[in-house]
Amino acid sequence: MKHSNKRGKRMTKDEIEKKKKIIVRSFITIIAIVVLCIIAYIANDYIILGKNKTTNLVINNSNVTENLKKEIFIDGDNIYLSKEDLANFFDKYIYEDEENNQIITTYEDKIATMGFDENKIEINGSEVSTYAHAIEKDDSIYIPITELKDVYGIEIEYIQDSDVLTIDSISREQKKAISNGNLAVKSSTNFIAKTVDRTKKGDYVIVISDDGKNARIRTANGKIGYVKSKKLANTVVTRQSIEEEKQIDGKVNLVWDYYSQVANAPNREGTSIEGINVVSPAFYHLNTDGELEENVGEEGQVYIDWAHNNGYKVWAMVQNAGSGMMNVTSEIMNHYDNRQKLIEAIIDECMKYDLDGINIDFENMKKEDVDLFSRFIIELEPRLREIGVVLSVDVTAPDGSDTWSLCFDRHVLGDVADYLIFMAYDQYGASSDKAGTTAGYDWVELNLKKFLETYEVESDKLILAIPLYARLWTLDSNGDIEGQTAIPMNEIDESIPSDAERKWDDDLKQNYVEYVDGNLTKKIWIEDIDSLKEKVSLINKYKLGGVASWELGMETDDVWSMIKQELSNN
Repeated sequence: MKHSNKRGKRMTKDEIEKKKKIIVRSFITIIAIVVLCIIAYIANDYIILGKNKTTNLVINNSNVTENLKKEIFIDGDNIYLSKEDLANFFDKYIYEDEENNQIITTYEDKIATMGFDENKIEINGSEVSTYAHAIEKDDSIYIPITELKDVYGIEIEYIQDSDVLTIDSISREQKKAISNGNLAVKSSTNFIAKTVDRTKKGDYVIVISDDGKNARIRTANGKIGYVKSKKLANTVVTRQSIEEEKQIDGKVNLVWDYYSQVANAPNREGTSIEGINVVSPAFYHLNTDGELEENVGEEGQVYIDWAHNNGYKVWAMVQNAGSGMMNVTSEIMNHYDNRQKLIEAIIDECMKYDLDGINIDFENMKKEDVDLFSRFIIELEPRLREIGVVLSVDVTAPDGSDTWSLCFDRHVLGDVADYLIFMAYDQYGASSDKAGTTAGYDWVELNLKKFLETYEVESDKLILAIPLYARLWTLDSNGDIEGQTAIPMNEIDESIPSDAERKWDDDLKQNYVEYVDGNLTKKIWIEDIDSLKEKVSLINKYKLGGVASWELGMETDDVWSMIKQELSNN
């Protein structure tokens, strides 16, 4: 019997020696790598950035130097940023008013003007002396940001040793801590990371974030980096954030209370309107001299008291309605002084009557004034914000005529105003050469998408305005329009024959009636509780800011409870 060899083949002496050499070389390689890492780490630990090649800009604890379009210009205590950079970081609507040779800038609740010749600035109508003014340099306009601290609500510090300019918003929370040792501030939390600065024991640092393991800080030199959380002590909030409260909690439910420019405000005492939280009475209009004319009086004051006693906010309507007002409006929009005169008049009225909001209802304007109307809203908004008054702006559907639709920059208006109100009517209006609905569901939804997608209006700032009326069209035997009449929805039933057949149009989501009256044909696309409910449902579907209804007194009794219910179905 043969015996198997279970011990395996023995290694030769040469093979053993060869294996030893491989092990030694591998060990040496590992040691070399470790040593190199240690050397790199030690060397890296002592690499501290010196003075920057260009002035670094740190805004709210973020180094934005790479985003600068022009270099920062420093002249003694005056620090200048270019108009382009102020537009990029603070006020994208900063404006050169060539007529008055001045720069206009707005931010939150401030509007300021600064010229090129005198050391002064005007903030919200009050003039203040300054140490510098706007200048022209290297084909650019430079503005001393050191003079705009109160406008932009910022703290500024220029750290000469590190050549860093820090700018902090005073409305944002700030935390500080004490360094409990001599610390190397790293560029990242990686094991091997460059040292960007050092702190000494007892130095104060600004804490940007802290996950419990690593803290991101800003040093006294304006450098931003990381240290171990345990190396910081006594972290305290040195400045609380300021949060702006919305005037309306939840969805806006507004109704316009229109009466003529000469009639007294209606007496609403003893009444209430279910579910609404805002009324917009026709208190103001422009006259032919371009002045703000009020129609408030004693009756209006009683109206305001009634609204406030019922918990309603009063957003007074300001109109430019009337024949010949296109040129009057244009004259106001085209000159800064005229815009400011109107703005001051509006502010005075808000304070006089304790108004909660202003609803700008300017229509029939020149297409070429589109940017200047935006300027008016840009300049009005901070003045209203300063006194806690809400600004809403009425606009029509996009893609219409020059003076009805193309006179609005919906993106800018939606960005600046507190609310943009889409008057979702008239799809077919009084001047139409074709009979049609006042506001079909499909048309309303299509235009809402344009506001949200094409013009990028924030959904919670967009209010859908619905009509509480329909149009009864009269056509001759050839099918040509002889006329039309706006019929309040609470009068529609009595305006058409009781035996007229109502047909539901599922695209328009409303009932349609057509009947013969002698040699004439009558057509009406009815606004009723069913059609309005469909349109109001779009508010929750697209997460809109609310609803507005034109106008009070045209509705049927069930409208307000329906709207209230629909708005609560979030």
